[in-house]
Parts: sequence; C-alpha cells; structure tokens
Amino acid sequence: MTERLQKILSQWGIASRRQAEQIILAGRVRLNGAVAELGQKADPAQDRIEVDGRLVQPQNRPDRLYLLLHKPEGVVSTCRDPQNRRTALDLLPASLRQIGLHPVGRLDAASTGALLLTNDGVVTACLTHPRHSVAKTYRVWVEGQPSAAALQQWRQGLLLENRLTRPAEVRQLEVRPDQTCLEVVLREGRNRQIRRVAAQLGYPVRALHRLAIGSIQLGELASGQYRLLDLSEINFLHLQVQQAELRAELIDPKKQQHQLKDE
Repeated sequence: MTERLQKILSQWGIASRRQAEQIILAGRVRLNGAVAELGQKADPAQDRIEVDGRLVQPQNRPDRLYLLLHKPEGVVSTCRDPQNRRTALDLLPASLRQIGLHPVGRLDAASTGALLLTNDGVVTACLTHPRHSVAKTYRVWVEGQPSAAALQQWRQGLLLENRLTRPAEVRQLEVRPDQTCLEVVLREGRNRQIRRVAAQLGYPVRALHRLAIGSIQLGELASGQYRLLDLSEINFLHLQVQQAELRAELIDPKKQQHQLKDE
C-alpha cells in the first residue's frame, strides 16, 4: 500500500510528520536511489527508502513508546538545536535516542514541566494539529496583580496576530505584592501564547510551568526525569486520535462519500 513519504517516516517513528517534511526538503531522504521530493508516495514493502543513508525496513519498525518528561528550564523541546543548546532528547539514555522519539509540541526554553515524547507519528500529528483541543494546564507567575477585568478578558479571548484566542480557564491561586500565581488551562497551542497574552494585558510572565496534558499529570516527577506512560494514559492518547479522525470524517464530505462507496 502506497503512502506519502512523510507519513511513512512518521509511522515508522523516524520523525514527526512536520519533521519528516523538513528532512525530505533537506534532501536527506532517498527513494529507490533518487533524492525524494515532498509529496512522493511509496510502498515500504516494495520500495527502497533511505534516511541519511540508512535503509528504512518494515521489519525494523520500533515498538511504540510514550514518555512524559519533566523539562527543566533552559532545555529546548527539539531533537536537534543549531545553537547547540541542551535538547529534550539529551535527557534520555542513549538507548532511547535511536528509536525515533521526538517531542509532541513544544515548551519554550524558559518554561518547565510536562512534555510528551513518542515515536508514534500518528499521535504527534493529532496532538499538534491546530484543531486539536486537549486541555493543557499551567501554573503561571505574572508580574503585578491582574485585575478582575483583565482575567475575564483572558478567559474570553484576545486578538493575537489578528486571530482571537480560544476561551481559556484562568483562576487566581496566590497574590503577592509584586506578583500573582495563576492556573491557566488552554485548549490550543499557539506559539508562546500564555506569555504573549499576559504581556498584552500588561502582566508579563515571570515563570511558566506545565502541570498536565489532558489526564496525563506531571505529579511528583523530578525536574530532568522521565517516566513511561501507563496504559490508561496511552489509551487517552489513542482516544484523541480516534476523535480527531471522526471529526475529520464529519468535516470532509468527500471522505464520507468515498467510505460509503467502499462499503
């Protein structure tokens, strides 16, 4: 069965879908001896696919792995960094760096807390899609004491780059003379969203820590440490994929018609 190359690389745990596209564009992928192009299709059972000179073979497809990492401050949420900063993968043992693990989404370098890593490209594509709506919970220290009106504006949504943010849950946890601790729950993942919204409201972020991704809780996991997800947490991720696929079918009438013909 033929699939787009970026999907194959994602399913084989070599990279996330987005990263696979970048690898192809960089000329690092060969299909049957020729440099591959983005959008090309292949059948892993019949075609020869190479990444950086290494053959991608179906029988070598790694087992699916799902980790939760407590990202420390200063660590970047990428597999490689051109500035040679410490990456999320650098916190893992060498044996786990060779099976296509990659971060699911990002926490900026200054932020800390829960970061998922997996070699399941389907899960990654689902959780990082703009329509994805799993709640992410943060503890945020901001400068000053936000007014009730400012917090309500945050809850309702603000314009960022001419697009309104989705409604957020924001509640005050602790107030000090020069700073305030908030709990913020988001259901979207725009770049540095919390920091940008807080700054726009006039209360810049001093510290940002992610506590949970949906039902996956950071808990007492120490900074710089990781753990395997348990079965219930993995099932939660797979449920998100199933729900995303269902939404896609409801949105795409052509796909529905194609399925009806197949039946």
